[in-house]
Amino acid sequence: MTDIDVRLLQIFAEIHATRSVSLAALNLGLSQPTVSSNLARLRDHYQDPLFVRASQGLEATGFANELHRQAVVLLASFDALSKLRQSFDPLTAKRVFRLAMSDLSQIVLLPALLNRLRTVAPGVRIRVIHIDEDTAGLLETGETDLAVGFMPQLDAGFYQQKLFNQHYVGIAAPGHPRLAREPSLDAFLGEGHVVVTTSGTGHSVIDRTLRQKSLERNVVLEVPSYLGLANIVAQTDLVATVPRHFADMLERDGTTRAFDLPFDVPTYQIKQHWHEQFHQDSAHRWMRSTLTELFLESPAGTGVAG
Repeated sequence: MTDIDVRLLQIFAEIHATRSVSLAALNLGLSQPTVSSNLARLRDHYQDPLFVRASQGLEATGFANELHRQAVVLLASFDALSKLRQSFDPLTAKRVFRLAMSDLSQIVLLPALLNRLRTVAPGVRIRVIHIDEDTAGLLETGETDLAVGFMPQLDAGFYQQKLFNQHYVGIAAPGHPRLAREPSLDAFLGEGHVVVTTSGTGHSVIDRTLRQKSLERNVVLEVPSYLGLANIVAQTDLVATVPRHFADMLERDGTTRAFDLPFDVPTYQIKQHWHEQFHQDSAHRWMRSTLTELFLESPAGTGVAG
């Protein structure tokens, strides 16, 4: 074999991602013998086993990891070439968009996006990937289309667009036994607090502000996400500090009540971030404009659209 074609690299990349010949075949819509045969061709060409069996599936060799690093860049380039000059029709499109989002963005933003897509792009699917330390790399390799949230680590080296400003407020059960409608600083700090420790949110703003003011909350519970936070606060006398849009949603449902924090906290920006390779892609531009239409803050600062 003197030439390596795109299909062989796609098969190789899928085996590398799934660590399984059978899963790679399933994902690519190919038979397992076909994938095995093509893997054998690659092994013969490179004179390297590429993958060896391990307890958790196939383990890539060192050479295979280096090959994968270069292959994903090449595949992304071929993908961009294949879409060149193609228009994107949302009404007829069949495409999966991979969005990196925090759990909070999923709760607050995702319903509005899905309702819009059901109307204007019924064939479009969303695959949500949680924001973490790998998000930047996934954007660079094209394994993620967009990242939406508070991610200052992506401000350099990526395209970005601010959607809206965000700030924090407190929430408590509607019938909290002690906390006044607008609690004092001492009263607020003295209550038991639930703290969310997750990436892709602006919670670091709160911690930094408290340290600067030499203040300390009475932290009773730490949770890894916002999922379930509302029920915890609603059914206990604990309080939490959450973004304004989330607090408004809970207050509309009658789950919790919101109050302004008794100290000044800086605002932060929720943005969408994307890599250069997708900047001119027509489908990608459509998705970015859809997010802009839904969530771009009005000039008057009245909040999220839609």
